Amino acid sequence: MSDYVELSDLTKIYPTSKGPAVIVKDFNLRIRKGEFVTLIGHSGCGKSTVLSMLAGLSAVSEGGIVLAGKELNGPGPDRGIVFQSPCLLPWLTAFDNVMLGVDQVFFTASRKERREIAEYYLTVVGLGDAMHKRSRELSQGMRQRVGIARAFALKPKMLLLDEPFGMLDALTRIELQQVLIEVWGRTQLTALMVTHDVDEAIFLSDRVVMMTNGPSAEVGEILDVKFPRPRNRAALLADAEYYQCREQLIEFLNERSHLRPSQLQSGIAA
Repeated sequence: MSDYVELSDLTKIYPTSKGPAVIVKDFNLRIRKGEFVTLIGHSGCGKSTVLSMLAGLSAVSEGGIVLAGKELNGPGPDRGIVFQSPCLLPWLTAFDNVMLGVDQVFFTASRKERREIAEYYLTVVGLGDAMHKRSRELSQGMRQRVGIARAFALKPKMLLLDEPFGMLDALTRIELQQVLIEVWGRTQLTALMVTHDVDEAIFLSDRVVMMTNGPSAEVGEILDVKFPRPRNRAALLADAEYYQCREQLIEFLNERSHLRPSQLQSGIAA
């Protein structure tokens, strides 16, 4: 299968009073169509910076990004984004918040067709009975469901998720991981997600990309997650291979994330 997303020598440099700060340097990654990939690494390593450049929200200093054969330059409706906080308009209902994007993207469709899109995705994320409540009346977890529904409703070419469950309690986080993977399973959207959570990365992903520490962060190692889909959390937790995956991620973060890829390949410590 050919690459659907290509991040080539992606570099982000910020000017500072002490000279240029290189956050990400020569970041290279290929993602296949329909693949779910997560980025994991220590805080400040540049995970969200990579996602922001892919979203078109932060300019690329060097390198390039290609999505479905088209070089990206700025934001667009071909990428659906789920942020840590869903940024809803509090005076609008969940339905109306989703409709804002649907009306813009599907402006040639009939009003009935647009309403059906919003209703469908709000229902599949579990808000069928709450879609007409104002967002300020919803819990944090319910608001994040709206954010997930909104991203999928735009029917983008790619889904980008920036620690979407980072502000949620543990039980709600697990619940929404299941919601996300079920909705994703219906659409098979190509997805890239940033997370700090090792277990979340394994449960959701086809591959986990481990980033080296910043500055000048890049791809360190990549873990293939080979568990079949659809996934069952209880079955994963009972599988010895799950703990091998977990150990590999934790070992990288604790022992090898400070190394450059050339050092990782040669086994030479910094």
